[in-house]
Amino acid sequence: MQPTSFRSLFGYKAWANEELFAVLAALPQQHAERLHFCIRVLNHIYVVDRIFRAHLAGEPRPFDATGTKETPTLAQLRSDVAATDAWYKQYVSALTEAQCSEVLDFTFTDGDKGRMSREEILLHVATHGGYHRGNVGQVLRELSVPAPRDLYTRYLHQTEPSRRD
Repeated sequence: MQPTSFRSLFGYKAWANEELFAVLAALPQQHAERLHFCIRVLNHIYVVDRIFRAHLAGEPRPFDATGTKETPTLAQLRSDVAATDAWYKQYVSALTEAQCSEVLDFTFTDGDKGRMSREEILLHVATHGGYHRGNVGQVLRELSVPAPRDLYTRYLHQTEPSRRD
């Protein structure tokens, strides 16, 4: 994958996250239990994003599991996710093709050893987040709340209107 594709992919990821958080922030109080579930799912994405961010940056892993015991507030999680999305967008904007191929060794939270290229890590982060946003979208559909149209094509056409000309 070319570094320019990563810029687009992580722009999309940040856009999709923000759209989903906006819908969740507007949920009526009667859905508090399901909202809590959604926050737990989104918190899992955030924690995994932060773990792989640490691997990419050569820093210590910030979490020892792929979730947290405490559930953050929606507002706090939204802010944390936005900051992490901004980090990834900045990271991929400076990424070179040679760096994409670099293989990193790390330890998973279960203690197993891992080895992935930077490209593979970035693809995992992007696809993992999309998978779980879909889980949250399904909960919204069950509540008869329209889920955001989490589509890469929609992102491209909204952020680059000239594509529709």
